[in-house]
Amino acid sequence: MKLLQKSSGLLVDAFIAALGPEDFAAMRKEKGFVFDWSLEKDNEVYKICLKADDTKILGLLSMTDHPNELRIHINLLEVTKENVGRSKKLDYIAGCLIAFACASAFKRGYEGFVSLLPKTELIEMYQAKYGFRKLGRLLAIEHEYSKQVIDQYHGDE
Repeated sequence: MKLLQKSSGLLVDAFIAALGPEDFAAMRKEKGFVFDWSLEKDNEVYKICLKADDTKILGLLSMTDHPNELRIHINLLEVTKENVGRSKKLDYIAGCLIAFACASAFKRGYEGFVSLLPKTELIEMYQAKYGFRKLGRLLAIEHEYSKQVIDQYHGDE
């Protein structure tokens, strides 16, 4: 997968991997994240890093498998402070993590069904940018919209 380097417009190689115990320990010292990720240890937690620097975590995704509901639920998604907003250094981090959740939902036979409970101010962005739609209090994506997100952010894999 590729991330967009905002200053140059170049695409740089990145990867997503499970967060290991050593990563959780390092997260306590990391100042780029707001949330206490140690609270997510019981969930599936993944990190996204540049292939050129696999020690710097750029974003994190916590998700839960709900096999009886045939869906993946995104509990928490966070991008480092330096990669948020107009002055961000790298783009596509959140999109790659969402695409990873969608791909996981397809692999598990859930037809790409992914849900999340967003902050109110992010609802419109999730709908416009990624194709999520409201399902009660949750936002959800599935089928063709999930495929579109995967193609857009993981299309080179």
